[in-house]
Amino acid sequence: MKYSLLFYLFLAGLFLQPATAQTAKQARTAQATYTNPLDVQFGDPYVLRTGDMYYMYGTGGGAEKGFAAYSSKDLVNWKPEGQVYFHDNKNGWSDPNAGWGGAYWAPEVYEVDGKFYMFYSAQWKENPTNEEENFRIGVAVADKPTGPFMDMAPEPVFDPGYPIIDANVFFDTDGKVYLYYSRAAYKHPVESEIADWARNKGWFKEIEESWVYGVELKPDFSGVIGEPVLLLRPPVSLNDKQAEWESRSVTANEVNRRWTEGSVTFKKDGLYYIMYSANYFGGQHYAVGYATSDSPLGPFQKAANNPVLQKNTAKGGTVTGTGHNSITYSPDGKEMFIVYHARTTETGDERVVFIDRMEVKNGKITVFGPTTTPQKLPSGVRTDSKK
Repeated sequence: MKYSLLFYLFLAGLFLQPATAQTAKQARTAQATYTNPLDVQFGDPYVLRTGDMYYMYGTGGGAEKGFAAYSSKDLVNWKPEGQVYFHDNKNGWSDPNAGWGGAYWAPEVYEVDGKFYMFYSAQWKENPTNEEENFRIGVAVADKPTGPFMDMAPEPVFDPGYPIIDANVFFDTDGKVYLYYSRAAYKHPVESEIADWARNKGWFKEIEESWVYGVELKPDFSGVIGEPVLLLRPPVSLNDKQAEWESRSVTANEVNRRWTEGSVTFKKDGLYYIMYSANYFGGQHYAVGYATSDSPLGPFQKAANNPVLQKNTAKGGTVTGTGHNSITYSPDGKEMFIVYHARTTETGDERVVFIDRMEVKNGKITVFGPTTTPQKLPSGVRTDSKK
């Protein structure tokens, strides 16, 4: 009986060994990949890297009249850090009771000399004419990326005389700092061939537009230097190669606005790149394009391969509403990633975060997304099997 039991255990071991090996292989494969969307419900996601940590900020995410943050070591697994900015700090300048819950939108955080500066959009409480969209840009500071952030002044960075959103700050190699933003479409009707087309259709009487501007920023972020420069706007002519993709919200009879917003600027090999989003942020046609220039304030030339990121439902995919991106790099700095929000058939109207690889080569941006299938972890990330 004893020998029979030993023989049985020997045979069981032979059969179990391949199964155990297969299970281990599957586990290593799972550890070596990630799948979009990530488990973060943000709009307008922005990623800051400081030391060996990443921090993500965005619109929504459970924050009440302010902004929340997440942290990660690998760009894939994110830990909630709670709310990091509250509108009612002692220098708060916004109106939490205004439309869109105060419109606390699109925070971006930058590390400068050991301090962390958050640029964001909100409704300004100074509103003598009761404008529905009274957006301005503020800046708050903290000692840690997880806050608490406090506004530097009890007022916006500056007042251009029209509503503005989607701040992005670029630090050039010559030491100058630039602020990029989007003039909101509110009360900004623009004549164009697409506006004529929409009127002839009987759909809309006018088409409002948002435009991207740039302006030099004071080194201490207390204001701007000089006057803002118009950098990007939707095409005027229907013959413009960019007109089709930048006008889809109008041509789909979705809304009477064309957007140019959510810009992010970077420099590579002496060339300035500005990525931007077009179309209705709440619709399926939200997409990303880019333009290039030899100067941080333009003129910028839109790329022939636009859009570089858009919905994939026409190809059998499940992703729509891809836009308002930021960029970041893998832990070893070898891979570039685009971070953006989108929607899927499963998430419905909820905006969730995607990260996909992107490449910048010979003046051209290529985005390898949107993806919803397993992707390799960012380079430099250690899996358990490698430790």
